[in-house]
Amino acid sequence: MLYRYALVLGALLLACCAQQPSQPQEVTLEKTVLMDKIRGAWAGQVIGCTYGGPTEFKFANFIPDGMPIDWHDHIVKWWYDHSPGLYDDVYMDLTFVEVFEKEGLDAPVESFARAFADAGYPLWHANLQARYNIRAGIMPPESGHWRHNAHADDIDFQIEADYAGIMAPGMVNAATHYTDEIGHIMNYGDGWYGGVYVAAMYALAFVSDDIPFIVSEALKAVPQESRYYKCINDVIRWWKQYPDDWHLTWALANEHYGYDVGCPSQFSSSFNIDAVINSAYIVIGLLYGNGDFYRTIDISTRCGHDSDCNPASAGGVLGTILGFDKIPEKWKTPIYEVEDINFKYTDISLNRACQMSFDQALKVIELNGGSVGENAVTIQTQTPQPVRLEQSFEGHWPVSKQGFNKTFEQIGAFTFEGKGAVFTYRFVLPQGYDVTDYKANVEVMLDGSLYKTVSLPTSGNGRNTEICEIWDLPLREHKVSFNWTNKPSDVELIVGFVIIYSDK
Repeated sequence: MLYRYALVLGALLLACCAQQPSQPQEVTLEKTVLMDKIRGAWAGQVIGCTYGGPTEFKFANFIPDGMPIDWHDHIVKWWYDHSPGLYDDVYMDLTFVEVFEKEGLDAPVESFARAFADAGYPLWHANLQARYNIRAGIMPPESGHWRHNAHADDIDFQIEADYAGIMAPGMVNAATHYTDEIGHIMNYGDGWYGGVYVAAMYALAFVSDDIPFIVSEALKAVPQESRYYKCINDVIRWWKQYPDDWHLTWALANEHYGYDVGCPSQFSSSFNIDAVINSAYIVIGLLYGNGDFYRTIDISTRCGHDSDCNPASAGGVLGTILGFDKIPEKWKTPIYEVEDINFKYTDISLNRACQMSFDQALKVIELNGGSVGENAVTIQTQTPQPVRLEQSFEGHWPVSKQGFNKTFEQIGAFTFEGKGAVFTYRFVLPQGYDVTDYKANVEVMLDGSLYKTVSLPTSGNGRNTEICEIWDLPLREHKVSFNWTNKPSDVELIVGFVIIYSDK
């Protein structure tokens, strides 16, 4: 009896193991198929971004299913003409694609950092602080480290990492390799992991059409000890538990992970630009969308918060799985009239981006043991290996937010108890003021001594939003004051608020 039970149990275990999805060690793709998937990746990103554009950061909760979201045959062209900044998801990627194109796969990180810092497009959050840092001589990886960038866990690199998965089809570890130096230009920890995970999903999407496998397998590239891993792992678990109710999984994700430790403007706010929760929304869209292009981008959009970036990533991954030819015509039609129009701030069109990624993919395939023939490529696929563990803001927890809206003189010396503090600011300028060359030089005094001197541009792409970040202090009372050493008579600098950090 016991022997027969053991045989039955063994057979069941073998059957279960046999049913587990996997990827072959070697995959051969026709070059036309590879290009079609690359076109699907870039087009899916543009379609998802366009679909979610009108709702971006307008909904802190999920967007009701009954609320219509516009789509028509000329909608992408409309955004190209009237609000091209929507496509920061794409033109940020293209900055890095272009450096690879010009300098090769071993281009130094300084080239990517300079191209990013000197580009004409506006930036926000981690990207903006990284640009400020680079222009101030703080180069990567320090430019993205949380001690120099209070936005280190923000979504920025997550929306810019598509390039890495697209250039490494089927080669997950190669994809994550190409996220490392670039991702640390602007992010660290969970902010970096957002890009690692998205790139890994893209890579797998070239060689598998099993979405649950892709989202689970890609997660192996992220350290299990990280908060990011735990969130995505929980989302997958909740999807299995509640396969017919994405709203419930959304609610559970927000209950457990819907808080922001970094990003000063989002702490104690109803909105959240943290990579962890926004990545959860990508996965919710992919899993509950179940391979349907509309349902995938619609659910990722309706999860709210950064509701153009999340469907862009979900649409890009699914577009890679399907290939451009199999994306439903309704969603492709608006793409046709913009394929050869350059994205704002670039001289790169969608078609040129596809060709550049295709050429780079051929090189990465060969570099990683594959082969490139006249009509086909053979890819040596890779089993995901976790990148190193790093977590932002270790030992620091935001405990309070105090508004000022006052000048340095009005505040005087500010006393707080804690381990750290982040101060935000803005300028008040007279109408027509020429700010071309002026920067405010401010001495930050901490407990009676000079902590640091900062140079704050009054406007333009080099501006940041924080006067300074102060970390790693003894847990006790501290006093901060500011000395503006080159103040013009007609300019005011206003301190917006301070976030105070303690140890728990």
